[in-house]
Amino acid sequence: MYQVKTFNAIADKGLNTFTNDYTINQEKNPDAYLIRSVNLLKVQFPKSLKVIARAGAGVNNIPLKEATDDGIAVFNTPGSNANAVKELVISMMIATSRKVFAAYDYSYQNIHADISKQVEYDKAKFNGTELFGKNILVIGLGNVGSLVANEAVNLGMNVSGYDPYLSADSAWKINNRVHRLTNLYQALKNADYVTIHVPKNKETTGLISTKEIAAMKNNAILFNYSRLGIVDNQAVVDNFNKIQFYCTDFGDDVIANNKKVITTPHIGGSTIEAEDNGAIKAANTIMNFLENGDTVNSINLPSMKLPFNAPYRFTIMHRNVPNMVGQITTFLANAHVNINNMANAAKNEIAYTIIDVDNLNYEKQLLQQMAEIPEVKRARLINHR
Repeated sequence: MYQVKTFNAIADKGLNTFTNDYTINQEKNPDAYLIRSVNLLKVQFPKSLKVIARAGAGVNNIPLKEATDDGIAVFNTPGSNANAVKELVISMMIATSRKVFAAYDYSYQNIHADISKQVEYDKAKFNGTELFGKNILVIGLGNVGSLVANEAVNLGMNVSGYDPYLSADSAWKINNRVHRLTNLYQALKNADYVTIHVPKNKETTGLISTKEIAAMKNNAILFNYSRLGIVDNQAVVDNFNKIQFYCTDFGDDVIANNKKVITTPHIGGSTIEAEDNGAIKAANTIMNFLENGDTVNSINLPSMKLPFNAPYRFTIMHRNVPNMVGQITTFLANAHVNINNMANAAKNEIAYTIIDVDNLNYEKQLLQQMAEIPEVKRARLINHR
């Protein structure tokens, strides 16, 4: 029986995904954490913990180094809220272009007055523009960016994309009418709308700042629905003579109380459907890891999925150094264990080895020998169900 501890409110559809081999929040020694936005950066993990799965894309609330050092696999659920974010971005593009927020404020303030004639006179103040035929730049063409780009094509926009790290899988998702650019400053030059969909890291922090804003077209509208800090908010405030509106999902004192800033309270992925999707994917990820050792969508381990056709499976999380596989297979050979199948892959400094075996002798001794190798973070034995 596997034990799962949840944090935050996890959608029932996700919790109901677990089979009868799992109990939820009933034991003090969990095998898995299923989380959303809870801050785990200062949490001490129990020795029983093997996997953390976040129902969402970002993992900046998880201490990856500490988890890795403790032999804990960390996962997210990329794409589970992509459609929700796409719809919010498109709706904000329409709302800002048509001056919906200003028009609402006007109507709200005058709702009780007989203003029929005044409305006819004042509505010219709210003349907007259409998206059709306008130029949009999508920075980052992953799960969300590709959907935004494709939807913009459907709306009749001229769509350009900038993503120096575009993967082959993501490229297949993108409409062939999206023009891919390789120079950010050239890409910014003609865009009426600029929307950013990249993960936050050292390279993307401050990706849009003073120099980039200077390269933008006058009266462009800028959208940040990725993470706080990817856009330099101070640079935005200092250059509102250049930018028509700045729409973001992340509040900040720097941009507070500014009529050119439209801030939503981090609701990009906050739909019932997105929360269901994330919870279901996270639950399946936990089960696939605990029962099969699969590491698809892992943040700190290489992505591996090996058919499990043997009676037993060893999974070993270890440092990416020479002779690790040799040491492990030597232990198995000395115990007269026949290897049925195996795979090894690395992600930066961490490697992961899967070994399927037909027979097993002295399994506790073997696991102890593997675990005592200094470079090993965690060794597990899984019985084929």
